[in-house]
Amino acid sequence: MSTFDGSRIDRGRPVAVRCLWLAVSGTVLMRWWLPNRARIAVLRAFGAVIGKGCIVRHRVRIELPWFLEIGDHTWIGEGVWIIDKAPVRIGSHVCVSQGAVLCAASHDPRRSDFPEIDRPVTIGDGAWVALGATVLSGVTVGTNAVVRAGEVAARDIPSVRPVTAHRKGEDDDR
Repeated sequence: MSTFDGSRIDRGRPVAVRCLWLAVSGTVLMRWWLPNRARIAVLRAFGAVIGKGCIVRHRVRIELPWFLEIGDHTWIGEGVWIIDKAPVRIGSHVCVSQGAVLCAASHDPRRSDFPEIDRPVTIGDGAWVALGATVLSGVTVGTNAVVRAGEVAARDIPSVRPVTAHRKGEDDDR
């Protein structure tokens, strides 16, 4: 750690923009009284790409919104932390539950300069990142996949076919 120097890391925006983001996110964006529509507008103003019908609840902490992309009809629950020092892409019809962490940043602990290693996180359409789950740097959660409550996803989670209920009496030849 004695030789760590994060000053050369590119964060995608000038220092003034990053400081403004910290001020706005800490004083306004995370508050319960801010309507969802306004929260989405602020995120978009800072460069986030957010689809229609999304809900981003209060106390959601987003490190760098210009690296964030969210599809349509996605829910981001209270207390979610998105550490997006590399792109974080969240698909459509996704639920990221309360207290989950999406972390697109890490370090190499074997080196004395502790260099940052930032790799994208991708959450596929229809996926569910459950309560308190963590998705680590470089991981892809596939379509309709589930990261269970409290689980740490350190490797890719494959896509799964959606399960549909078959009701008694329905025609099997659809």
